Order: sequence, then structure tokens, then C-alpha cells
Amino acid sequence: MEEQEEKKEQKKKIKIKMREQSPLERIKNFNEVPHGYSPEEAVEEASRCLSCKRPTCVDYCPVEVDIPGFLKLVKERKFLEAAYKVKETNALPAVCGRVCPQEVQCESGCIVGKKGEPVAVGNLERFVADYEAEKGELMIPEKPKPTGRKIAVIGSGPGGLTCAADLAMSGHQVTLFEALHKAGGVLIYGIPEFRLPKRIVAREVEYIEKMGVELVVNAVIGKLFTVDELLNDNGYDACFICIGAGLPMFMGIPGENLNGVYSANEFLTRANLMKSYLFPNYDTPIKKGRRVAVVGGGNVAMDAARIAMRLGAEKVYLIYRRSEAEMPARKAEVHHAHEEGIEFLLLTNPTRYIDDGKGNVYGVECVKMELGEPDESGRRKPVVIKGSEFQMEIDIAIPALGTRANPLLTKTMTDLKLNKRGYIIAEEATGMTSKRGVFAGGDIVTGAATVISAMGAGRKAARAINEYLKWKYWDVSNLAKAI
Repeated sequence: MEEQEEKKEQKKKIKIKMREQSPLERIKNFNEVPHGYSPEEAVEEASRCLSCKRPTCVDYCPVEVDIPGFLKLVKERKFLEAAYKVKETNALPAVCGRVCPQEVQCESGCIVGKKGEPVAVGNLERFVADYEAEKGELMIPEKPKPTGRKIAVIGSGPGGLTCAADLAMSGHQVTLFEALHKAGGVLIYGIPEFRLPKRIVAREVEYIEKMGVELVVNAVIGKLFTVDELLNDNGYDACFICIGAGLPMFMGIPGENLNGVYSANEFLTRANLMKSYLFPNYDTPIKKGRRVAVVGGGNVAMDAARIAMRLGAEKVYLIYRRSEAEMPARKAEVHHAHEEGIEFLLLTNPTRYIDDGKGNVYGVECVKMELGEPDESGRRKPVVIKGSEFQMEIDIAIPALGTRANPLLTKTMTDLKLNKRGYIIAEEATGMTSKRGVFAGGDIVTGAATVISAMGAGRKAARAINEYLKWKYWDVSNLAKAI
């Protein structure tokens, strides 16, 4: 009896793993890698939750999901109710369940994780969202009484979608402006199909439209309208800017202008938004390299490397100047990249790309590195090892070194304060900027960060805009009468 209890207790420490496509199978297709939980697996995993009186997991969730509340409903097999519970504060659960770094957020605060593996909150969030969609029992919240106020949300990425949804539920008329021809921002152009199927993004966007949000695509604010024109001429009472940080960064080394050197932004946009992997059925082509070098150690680098492998590359190198321990990518993405045969060249840095004499990239010269003292990021700084240069043959290079602020919109707003890197200066708790009625959040404020942090910024801004509208239209004469 004691032995059975011990085994039962040990089992509770181990997370239910999600079934996946095998590596040899999945490198030949763009289908989603994890298969998701079955109802039985979901109940078993949710049953590991201790239903803590003081759930620290919620403290680590930027959008404040009632995690114990929805897990309790999963335990009771009330899967639809669990989905509705999540959506009380998170309008994008199917997205978050797939791409959020739960290991450093909600799951890092899980008490179960102190003596074993934390409860798989993300996997369960994905399960309930998919269950709701499969059953076709989408619950649209009852629309509140209209306030008569109009809000413009610029950028339909995760932060913009979240802010728009929250504002719509406050009764405001919300217009969501998107520069591209499809909504979703980084969710649609940056994250590969095998990590986040685009039908999932379309489903989440459709839900937000059903909440009453008007979506306007192919609308480049700064060109179509300025923010001043929206506020002064088009009747908008406030504006939330969540346009991301879309300009690619380069190392500034020789050969970066050669044919075959793609920025990760272009490579991923071609593959994801434009579906170039299905060319010629889709119009946008992409060069399919035989030997591909991807430079960087974040999720974008992992995505680019894994796409290159699926496009048929014989060899894909991931060149990173630090060790694997310093990689900012999610552990799951690093693990999948290893499984799929990506060759990691760690403590290595490119110094130039080599021309084949016809303007095409033919090779890359690299230098070996060693780790020195920590830099401002807290990670040990890579230092060049003299005399360690070597060359490799490649026909495609993809620098995935991060992004920076795109000035297309901000240069039309001379009264908006920016920092020295061109990001909008905004109050962290509210998203309030130096310009009256204008709020901002996500990557255009913080620099490249996570989907869920942008969503958190969207929620904060929605609350702040509600407060701002109260003060903007405060009737002083009525206040005097009340006193």
C-alpha cells in the first residue's frame, strides 16, 4: 500500500508529455509538430494542480488568467467552461498555448514545479481553446451598452488584438488598423505554420471581430492617415500604437548585400505570410538552399533554421556566438531544432560572407569565440579567439539578430517622445505616451519581446484608455453639483 502511494506521488511529479510528429516525418512537412492532448490526458495533467490558496502561477501571467479556476474545470471535464474561463482575460488562448514561454512565466510560479515538473498550463490552455473550436460552441460575450467613444488601435499583432478586445468589451467602437493584407502581426508573418497554424490565428482574429471590433487591412498609418488626422479629423477619442519592431538588424560585415543573404524578417515573411514553401501554387518564390547558415540564438533563428530544413536543405548550420546555455530561444524550440538535425556551431561568429564572383553568396568566414565577463544583459560576453578563423561553403545566409523600431509611423509624430533607439517612450503601467490621447505598448516600446508581454501591455493600455476617457470627458459643472 505504501509502495503504491509512493508510485502515485512520483507520477504526480511528471508532466504528461504531448504527442508529436517524429523528427524524420516532420522535416518533410509544415504540419504542426505537437498533436495536442486527448481529453483523458488533459484531465490527468490538470489533476496535478494543487489548487493553491495563493496561486503564484497567476502572478507570473501577464494577462492574469485564472489558472487554478480553469484547471479545476478541466479536472471536472467541463472543457467548454474552462475555455470560457480563460477567455475572461485572454482573447488568444489557442495562440498563447502554443507560443508563449510558459517555462519562464506561469509555469515558473507553479508550486508543483518545486519538487517535480510544473503543471503544463500552456498545453492545457491550448487544449481547451481547441476543444471549444472543435465543438463549434464559440461563446461571444454579450456586448455592453455603447459608450459612443471611438478608439483607433494601430497594429493587429497580439498586443493590438488584446487591447481591441478589451476596449470592445468596455462598450467602445474600436477600429483595428493593419498594414499588411492579413491580421495577426508577428503571429501571421513571423511564426511558422508548424508552430502556429495560420487557421488558428484566423480563428482568434475572427472571434475578436465578432466581439464588435472593425478590422481595416492594407492600412499603413503614417501614410493612409497620420495619428493626428485620426484624432482630429476622423473622430477618434484615443489611439493605441502596437506596431512591433519590424526593421531587421545586420552585423555590418562584408558581403551582407550578396544574393542569397536574407534578413530573417524577409525569409520568414515569404515562408509564413506569403506561403512560398507552396510555390508555384502561391505567387511568392523563395530560394531553397543546399547549405544554409542561420546566425542567431533566439526563437526567430530556430524558426528560420527549421524552415530551411523543411525546404529541403542538405545541411543547416545555426551559428551562435555564445554557448547553448545563453540562448534566448525557448527550450522546446532548441530541443526540436536538435531533433531535426540542425547543426549548432556554438561560440562562433561570422566575419564576412564570400562572393562567388557573380554576386551570390558562396561561403561564410567565421571566427571562434570564448566567454568572458558578463555584459549589460547579464550573459557572459563573447570574446574572439585570435587565429581561429575558418570558412564554410554555403549558398544561403539568414541573419536572425533581432529587430529595431520602424520609423515610418513615429516620424510623422514630432510631438511623440522617443528614446535614442527610436522606440516610443511610454509609461509601463499604463502605456501613456507624451502625446495626449496616445498610448503605446509591445515591441515598439520595449524592443523585441514575447507575444504574451505584448498582450499584457495591450490589457494595461485598455484599462488606462478607459480611465483617460473618463477624465477627458469629465463634466466639471456636474462635479460641482454633486459636491
